[in-house]
Amino acid sequence: MPYLEHVPPAPDTVDAVLIRMRALDLALPARDGVAVFNRVYLAVTEAVDRHIDGGRFPDTRAATALDVRFAERYLDAVDAAEDGRRPPACWRPLFHFRRHPGVRPLQFAMAGINAHIGHDLALAVVDACRALGCEPADLEDEFDRVGDLLVSLEERVREELMPGPDLLQIADPLTHLLGSWSLERARDATWAAARALWALRRLPDIAEEFTGRLDAAVGFAGRMMLTPLGRPAGISMPQPRVDS
Repeated sequence: MPYLEHVPPAPDTVDAVLIRMRALDLALPARDGVAVFNRVYLAVTEAVDRHIDGGRFPDTRAATALDVRFAERYLDAVDAAEDGRRPPACWRPLFHFRRHPGVRPLQFAMAGINAHIGHDLALAVVDACRALGCEPADLEDEFDRVGDLLVSLEERVREELMPGPDLLQIADPLTHLLGSWSLERARDATWAAARALWALRRLPDIAEEFTGRLDAAVGFAGRMMLTPLGRPAGISMPQPRVDS
């Protein structure tokens, strides 16, 4: 079922981004893989909005621009899948496996985080720099603060969606699969990619090739993260809480 009858214009404020994410949250089945990631990302965006309103970003305009451009990349991928178009390679595994019964909620959440951080965030930094007429270095504080929120949420998501210690033996494949990926390392790589793309902005052919290879590499990692593991017998997998 389409999550919206009519796709609204691209958001230009954090409030507009939140409206679209909340519409997705209401429309998608709770176990849908995109819905699982959307709840996680909604929690991050609500936290960013509170921090912006509370004056906790050094440059409110820059933080808003980065947050909105970042969210646009995810929402564009959702729109592409909804319209029957091909989303970026980094997002395709999540859309392909979103209803697979052998993929657990934590895998969906982490695959979405991988796609959004590993690919979208680098492009969002460049988008925001173009919109604001600034250099990536001018957005580093905002980038770091958003990244800190993501790291703290990733830790909470892992805690809430990982089976408990009594299921450690059953959950070992999941522990091994997702233990090899680090959001902090991905964030560092993304910042380097953003700076490289900015340096390549006057070399469009090379920039396009770089972006394509980044997209493909992140998509490959996402496909591995979504390896079906099955659900432990008799265990009801929890959903992430996003109320704080």
